[in-house]
Amino acid sequence: MQNSLRTIRSRSLAAVAIASVGLFGLAACSTDAEEPPAETEQTTAPEPSESEEAEAPAAEGQPAWAQPVTEGGELISTIELDGGVTVEVYQVGTTAATKSGQFVDPDSNEPIIAEGDEIVFVNYVVSNSGDPVDLGSSLVSIDARYDDWPYMQGMDSVVDEELFEEQGVNDDAFADGSYVDPSVYTLGTGEQYSFGQNFPYQADSPITFDVSLTPVDAEGELLHDDRIEAEGTGTIA
Repeated sequence: MQNSLRTIRSRSLAAVAIASVGLFGLAACSTDAEEPPAETEQTTAPEPSESEEAEAPAAEGQPAWAQPVTEGGELISTIELDGGVTVEVYQVGTTAATKSGQFVDPDSNEPIIAEGDEIVFVNYVVSNSGDPVDLGSSLVSIDARYDDWPYMQGMDSVVDEELFEEQGVNDDAFADGSYVDPSVYTLGTGEQYSFGQNFPYQADSPITFDVSLTPVDAEGELLHDDRIEAEGTGTIA
């Protein structure tokens, strides 16, 4: 695959109401437990009952903060960043939009994606073969654009959790309850995570993926001087 330059008409999108999607779920609060009896010399730790569920460990080869990695689709691009992080892009499938997208065309005032329009899903699998790297809440950022995309902003998409489930991809890389403060999420050696994205479907269209990684320090502050960028190309079939 050859990298190609994109020509972008200098037009801006008019944003409509964009639903704010929380990155992390809040941990549920437990109910107050009865006060245990005073400890005596004969007191011993109770044996766990068979009905108690042990906390599930993270799947092998992925960090504890990530949802299970999803697979499937046709590999259309592989982007390698300095340091050992690789992004594989898979075209998963197409479906009809269940609602309008998030932006409108500034000339026609019509949605870029209207309900019923065909959209395509891609799946990003991010893996690390290098040293462990500490990431912030943005993790590895990926910007996908058709080479003839006419707007300065990124491509429009539909926010619908059920559509992501139907396509078998994660709508978010983070597992429920994975929020930490400070925001430091380590991607270890040999680990990977995945998440999906949708945008308007254009058959046989060249597309470019701009990938960036900005590590964080122990306090979760971005280390901009250590930012890594890479670019990959492919074709939406």
